[in-house]
Amino acid sequence: MKRSKSGKTGAGGGIRLSLGYKVVWGIAALGTSLISGIYGATLPIFYQDYLGLAARWIGLASAIYAVWNAINDPLFGYITDNTRTRLGRRIPYMRYTAPFLALTFVLVWFAPPQAGQSAIFWWMLVTMLLYDTAYTIIGLTYSSLLPEVTESDSERNGLQISSSLFGLLGTMLGFLIPDFFRPKAGTSPSLFPLQMAMIVVAVVAALLIIATTLKVKERLEFTQVDKPIKLGQAIKFTFTSKSFLVLVAQNFMSILMQSLIMGAIFYISDYVLPEMNTMVLLACLFIPLIIGVPLTTVIRQRLGVVQTQQLLLFIAAIGFFGIVILPSSFIPVCIAIAGFGLSGPQTLTNVLFAQVADEDELRSGVRREGAFFGVNALITKPAQSVALALSPFILELTDFVTREQNNGQIYLNQPPSAIFGIKVIAGLVPGIAMVIGAVLLFFFPLRGEYLKKVQKEVLKLHAQKYKQLTAQHK
Repeated sequence: MKRSKSGKTGAGGGIRLSLGYKVVWGIAALGTSLISGIYGATLPIFYQDYLGLAARWIGLASAIYAVWNAINDPLFGYITDNTRTRLGRRIPYMRYTAPFLALTFVLVWFAPPQAGQSAIFWWMLVTMLLYDTAYTIIGLTYSSLLPEVTESDSERNGLQISSSLFGLLGTMLGFLIPDFFRPKAGTSPSLFPLQMAMIVVAVVAALLIIATTLKVKERLEFTQVDKPIKLGQAIKFTFTSKSFLVLVAQNFMSILMQSLIMGAIFYISDYVLPEMNTMVLLACLFIPLIIGVPLTTVIRQRLGVVQTQQLLLFIAAIGFFGIVILPSSFIPVCIAIAGFGLSGPQTLTNVLFAQVADEDELRSGVRREGAFFGVNALITKPAQSVALALSPFILELTDFVTREQNNGQIYLNQPPSAIFGIKVIAGLVPGIAMVIGAVLLFFFPLRGEYLKKVQKEVLKLHAQKYKQLTAQHK
């Protein structure tokens, strides 16, 4: 029985997807991660070190940014869940927001350098809010599509592997591109080359996102058979799901870790290991991560999704703690160990969210991925703001000397306290976050026989919905 243009129903249940479909699926992740990688890695050093914005201003911007995140993510999640168009619930938002994402991303990097602390603060705040709104809409709809496409954990894992591999490529380029064009020791302090590079990145990323929406089609049984539910019901179903609450708490720790390590890589390269090229450190992080992403399938087949996630989180924690405990010369090895462990959060988190959505559909009767990913962002995106605010405060407390304090030039003779502060940001805090996340997953209910029961019942429910859809079109 043919179910969609993207694949067919397999003997074991769930939609089976072609390799070509999975490749096209991942292209959007290349676009979004290229932009988010640059944003996460470069924003802290751009505004604090290059423009000299004080930590208190960055902290205030981060706090306001977190409040806006608390509003827009669940709002857009609920809106997309209840949207009904000819193209579906998700695709129109993803396709037509891509140009606005490109524009708002570019604006972030055009703050007037000599305008003073207040003006730079307002530029940072406004452009961050605009950028985050566009990024939220696209990221939310893209994530929400994954559980809808197929019911199979194996196929979902395959889609996420494609998304993760393309996403990692985008994230690596997100480090490398600004590193080629950003001001460094012995070069011109001009920001113009970096700004021009950001324009090119924005255009390419938007085109990649749009390309995916031209291939991916939504399943009509979820857009024509499912009926929207009221806001009060949606909130009740979401916040009474133990599976969701446990998973979102674990994901908060993962987002905090990712935001800290992304922002700390340049600091490690510039100040802790100045003799080592940034690209070497990036290779130490991303090569083990790329190796680990497809290996999640092998480990998942033996341990299950939840236990695999826990194992990889503990491995990442070991690597992060090593950054603080071991001599600086061991940092590349520690980053490599952490990188392999990060393949879990990178690949398996959305598979776990898909399981949560399946369980919820049996309770509510409708697919509500948007609500779950929206509330997930409500709770976890503040982790980005925490990381953004935490880093400069730790650096100030440890007497870090910025370029702005050194007449625009990099200050390599940092005090030992500042070097330790960078290690705390890159190692200690992320390591603690990984341990907490792994422990939280011991309370995740979707495992063993209960998970098998949920998956079986979801397949039956989807067969009923497809039958209703067929009847409507006769």
